[in-house]
Amino acid sequence: MTRATPRALRGMVTAPHHLAAQAGRDVLADGGSAVEAAVATAACLAVVYPHMTGIGGDGFWLVAEPDGGHWAIDGCGAAAMAADPGLYRDHATIPWRGALAANTVAGTVGGWQAALTRSGSTLPLDRLLRDAIHHGRSGVVVTAGGAQVAATVSAALRDLPGDYARIFEPEGRPLVEGDVLRQPAPATTLERLAADGLDGFYRGALAQAIADDLARLGSPVAAGDLAAFAARPVDPLAVTIAGARLFNLPPPTQGVASLLILALFDRLGAATCNGFDHVHHLVEATKQAFRWRDVHVGDPATMTQDAQALLDDAAALDDMAAAVDPARAAPWPHPPALGDTTWFGAADARGQVVSCIQSTYFEFGSGIVLPQTGITWQNRGCSFALGGEGPNRLRPGARPFHTLNPALARFDDGRVMAYGTMGGEGQPQTQAAIFTRHARFGQPLQAAVDGPRWLLGRTWGDQSTTLKIEDGFDPALYAQLEAAGHAVERVAAWSSTMGHAGAIVRHPDGVIEGAADPRSDGMVATW
Repeated sequence: MTRATPRALRGMVTAPHHLAAQAGRDVLADGGSAVEAAVATAACLAVVYPHMTGIGGDGFWLVAEPDGGHWAIDGCGAAAMAADPGLYRDHATIPWRGALAANTVAGTVGGWQAALTRSGSTLPLDRLLRDAIHHGRSGVVVTAGGAQVAATVSAALRDLPGDYARIFEPEGRPLVEGDVLRQPAPATTLERLAADGLDGFYRGALAQAIADDLARLGSPVAAGDLAAFAARPVDPLAVTIAGARLFNLPPPTQGVASLLILALFDRLGAATCNGFDHVHHLVEATKQAFRWRDVHVGDPATMTQDAQALLDDAAALDDMAAAVDPARAAPWPHPPALGDTTWFGAADARGQVVSCIQSTYFEFGSGIVLPQTGITWQNRGCSFALGGEGPNRLRPGARPFHTLNPALARFDDGRVMAYGTMGGEGQPQTQAAIFTRHARFGQPLQAAVDGPRWLLGRTWGDQSTTLKIEDGFDPALYAQLEAAGHAVERVAAWSSTMGHAGAIVRHPDGVIEGAADPRSDGMVATW
């Protein structure tokens, strides 16, 4: 089935949950900008998609302005001052769940604040947070995808200290499809932020309540860590390919890997959309990009290689592309990264386009839910290394490596494209599939998102490092990839393993196109 690409003129929001997309669209209808619509969408996702995101996580913003400018916000929280390797002396690695996994400040709300300030927001906070507050207090119907996650993680999370079981298993069992999830505590927290300002998350009475709960539950994050946080305006990374200039977030995100994949593919090329050379070249470019990322990317304060300098070095990119064998798969596996996330995008009538992503890392993050506020705290800091001297080693105040990376493209013909996905290790790969299908082969935007995808490496809950590839490609492709040395593992079509992607394209004549992923619970909401 071919799904049509929605189009509109006055504005558009795409998000992986339909209520969040509608919340953003209604802000556009009330005269809000794309940034204001994205904040409303982000807040709503924190309530209606709590297994994937929340205000206890981190977030990153990438914005294209009508005048051709671009800016970005890094909402990555740092490790607590008490979070040093000695805290984990009884552990070989940082735990994935529990209070010791909740070891970094949550930067999402600070990212909202910075984005609104940078864009000159005029709508009041209580309007931007209105729908999120309503859905938290009145409830949201649990989807099939949400129920599947709840069942999967129940055994790991229900007995953790805090309010996970009380909020997400109120009847002593995981929520099932059709249940109504009510979250009055998060709704009250959002009301306090609307009344007192977003800075209240980090300083003041609300911040003290957050810090008190974190201390009581055993997290090293303290009031001083919250007070020291501020989201950072950063210069986006950029690379030029044929017909477009691509943008993404700098370290500690893996944005450089996403740009590298497309820069290498631009050199390698492909004859046929979804054919062997298309998939093989992108997979092999992914290997090259991930090898560089895994050696060099982490806290920018300790990196020894400059990501933008690499992207500007045509000779270095030529050498990386030349290392790709057009007929054979390079050896794999390589250490993978996990995680789940929400990407969402917005565009308004005046030409502002937003690509935004936020996450608590694993489903429900650390699993630590704060009793006074209902905030689910992230476990992003479990990606730190306890030993070694690399850029991702744990130390107080360090910023963790992030799989999160929102993408933008500005084409030579005047189009602007915002795109992204959840999916940890799969994010750069899905971005590459969607972008090349639409930009290089001319597929309609919705078809580019709907089409079968692949994922090289391990996903959450799966220890295999195969090339997972959905059903729906030409049957000959699977055999061709295996013959080239890829460890092919076929999965069902429209598998959530492949992430929840989306995209928006604004044309120079004002027409806006959008796509939402059938693998998610999302939609494109138009104005």
